[in-house]
Amino acid sequence: MSGKTILIIGTYDTKDDELGYLADVIRKQGGQVVTMDVSVLGDPTTPANYSKHVVAEEGGSSIAAAIATKNENRAMQIMAEGAALLTARLCAEARFDGMLVLGGSMGTDLALDVTAALPLGVPKYIVSTVSFSPLIPPERLAADVQMILWAGGLYGLNGICKASLSQAAGAVLGAANAVEKPDPAKPMIGMTSLGKTALRYMVFLKPALEERGYEVAVFHATGMGGRAFESLASQGAFACVFDFCTQELGNHIHGSNISAGEDRLTNAGQNGTPQIVSGGCYDLVDIVGWQGVPDKWADHPTHAHNRLITSVVLNNDERRAVARAHSRQLAAANGPVAFIFPEHGCGEWDREGADLHDQDGLDAFMAELRDTLPANVERHTVDAHINDAVFATKALAIFDDWRAQGLVKG
Repeated sequence: MSGKTILIIGTYDTKDDELGYLADVIRKQGGQVVTMDVSVLGDPTTPANYSKHVVAEEGGSSIAAAIATKNENRAMQIMAEGAALLTARLCAEARFDGMLVLGGSMGTDLALDVTAALPLGVPKYIVSTVSFSPLIPPERLAADVQMILWAGGLYGLNGICKASLSQAAGAVLGAANAVEKPDPAKPMIGMTSLGKTALRYMVFLKPALEERGYEVAVFHATGMGGRAFESLASQGAFACVFDFCTQELGNHIHGSNISAGEDRLTNAGQNGTPQIVSGGCYDLVDIVGWQGVPDKWADHPTHAHNRLITSVVLNNDERRAVARAHSRQLAAANGPVAFIFPEHGCGEWDREGADLHDQDGLDAFMAELRDTLPANVERHTVDAHINDAVFATKALAIFDDWRAQGLVKG
């Protein structure tokens, strides 16, 4: 018997049977259940632990006010605001160990707000009829949210939807039993990179930082990884960031769907978190490989990394635009910032003798950075490639100097 408590959230006026089935499965597996009703018009057959009235009032509103809007979108936003606040409070009070939200498109909209209100490490599951669809904006996904497609679940119970629901119930309870939450007492370094074939500095840096008493979390800078990195940076999760793969910023300004959002390279600075930055793979824009190359890139060299990602090689003017974007994002930082210029390249494929080596392009990027970086950014140059040990040594020297000055916690 696990004894773990799962919070189940849904519209009990329309999904009573399905939500009850989830609760039954969890209980049969040895878990406990608390329920939250986010309906507006109807009532459940059995009162929820947290009624729709409690939910609306948590957000400073009421069910009467939600009904008075005469607009289902606005009414559910009222419930979403209350549900997110209530769930966050219950989590802080240790009232549950994992959470599951069930919904169609309306319930999923609410679920995205609720899961975003919970910290990393709390199991959070969304069971939705629109899971994995383009209806869901990547920027609304919590860093560690799990989604399960609610197949055959638009209305009523049946064998197909029970297969989805029972797996979801087992998954959230299993996650609550197995999760190892981050230790807030141990300082964390956030680092961005790509795979070791392109960028390898983490191989040098991770053990060196661990020897100094820090944990190191390396984020895959392919859109969603950068979003998770920025989300955690906005929460002040990092003692320092080694943000050496900023390619997602170039992706964003050049219109790629593989974007971490317009706030890339900003959240650590807004929190005053120290940032050591470089331009890993600045010269490439990644696009969705299976969608084909858009017309705007027709005259650019491309590299098919795999069937999912194709990389477009930028020209000099486009590289200068990426440099200016770095300067704009870093200008508003409230904490220490250092930029390292690796004079021999920023990705393994642009190393001298490699297929994408372009000294003119590298010079254009570096010159534009030197001309536009704001005064709040320290500048450090290394006579090396970003993947050389000399680069990692310089980053550690900056970090150690900041620690000695008391600028980095831990």
